[in-house]
Amino acid sequence: MSLISLLAETWAYLLANSDRFFELLREHLTLVFVSEALAIAVAVPLGIAATRNERVNTVVSGLGNVAQTVPTLAVIALAFPLLGLGFLPSVVGLFAYSLLPILTNTIAGINNVSDSTVDAARGMGMTDWEILRKVRLPLAMPVIFAGIRTSTVLNVGSAYLAFFIGGGGLGVWVIGGIKLFSTTQLLAGAIPGALLAITLDGLLGLAQRRLGTETASDRTAAAA
Repeated sequence: MSLISLLAETWAYLLANSDRFFELLREHLTLVFVSEALAIAVAVPLGIAATRNERVNTVVSGLGNVAQTVPTLAVIALAFPLLGLGFLPSVVGLFAYSLLPILTNTIAGINNVSDSTVDAARGMGMTDWEILRKVRLPLAMPVIFAGIRTSTVLNVGSAYLAFFIGGGGLGVWVIGGIKLFSTTQLLAGAIPGALLAITLDGLLGLAQRRLGTETASDRTAAAA
């Protein structure tokens, strides 16, 4: 079977099962966005705390590295005995796997702000909290956003594994296609996920470049 005919069959399968496709896509997007939002809400404050205290930095970085080195399926499987089957354990597993890119980029972004910039802000009478809020975080934001971008793209792929504990998503078609030796069903789940990852990466890349441009403009204005 040629590639063109295979893609045509996949398209026909999607059209014939459009209701089911949009249901699975909605589940997949919900898994990604909820787990990613939780990861941002936890990783950014932890990253900030790690830059303020070396002991916290050691603990947080160690926990983040452990979460990242354990395979995604193992993280999801570990959540299953504690939380059972379904949406919640899937989100917890994806959340744990999404932390490290955001965490490391938050720490790196804040620590990479030049000492001269911080000294200038301190010379203007700013407190440490004001320096963090008005100087370090805005300048670190493009780097932090790069971590969010990486984490989101990884999360789109990892969400396929939620199928194994009843989390739903496009993995239902991909794993089902593998079990049934149905290349059409497999591609009907895999191709939309790939396009979703590319789309989100592009949108977040645009936002990252916009933040970088705004940061450069702010530096120019401050220098003037």
